[in-house]
Amino acid sequence: MSISHDPDMPPPRHILITGASGGLGTALARHYAGAGRTLSLWARDPALLEIVAAATRERGAKAHIRALDLTDTAAAIAAIEAEDSAAPIDLAIFAAGLGDILTPGESVEDPARVARLGLVNFVAPSAMAAAVAGRMAERGQGCIVLVGSAAAFHPLPFAAAYAGSKAGLARFADALRIGVARRGVHVLLVSPGFIDTAAGRRTGGPKPFLMQPDAVAARIARAAERRQAHLVLPWPFRLLRWIELVLPGRLRDRLLRGLTPPTA
Repeated sequence: MSISHDPDMPPPRHILITGASGGLGTALARHYAGAGRTLSLWARDPALLEIVAAATRERGAKAHIRALDLTDTAAAIAAIEAEDSAAPIDLAIFAAGLGDILTPGESVEDPARVARLGLVNFVAPSAMAAAVAGRMAERGQGCIVLVGSAAAFHPLPFAAAYAGSKAGLARFADALRIGVARRGVHVLLVSPGFIDTAAGRRTGGPKPFLMQPDAVAARIARAAERRQAHLVLPWPFRLLRWIELVLPGRLRDRLLRGLTPPTA
């Protein structure tokens, strides 16, 4: 696939992707694979990562993997600083994330799960983005993509930790974008709805407007190239966001209380 670029922003040569063994991360790796590209592919499972890396090498890219758990935030920060010192990162895509919902019989999520989602979905990607943004600012160029969720716009009672962690990431991404824009660094927040991945299929219930990973990856790449600030997809989720904003608070709360956890 040919990729067009903003003439003022050189095509990325070194691309970091976290969550690279997941459905969206793998699709992003495939999209960016090509001659002259170096891909740094990160996730927890080295065996799965190597499969993704091999596929990108077949397309002409250089690829290397790093297995790490994002709950160890200090290690994640050290890793991205070492990666950038070895070869400056042009494009950093933080696509790793965890999902969770209430299990039958629960009224509140387990505190340990809340803490883990907070670390993986918000603390670690924000800290790593800050680390690489500072280095990109010194160089005067670079792009950071933070993959959040459309759930960030809604206080979902059956997924408070997930929605809350993604809401924190969304606010951080917006603030970081404003802070580093004058230094030549672009920050894109992506807020997708349902994506057809193995992890997503493990969660039951209806998935309206289900998207394919390759299509989402292509949309993310185009948005990054155009220096778009926020990508919400598909479009009905933009509409839902505005509908909730204009609803009276009591009506909104009543509607949300009526939601139940998705079941298989």
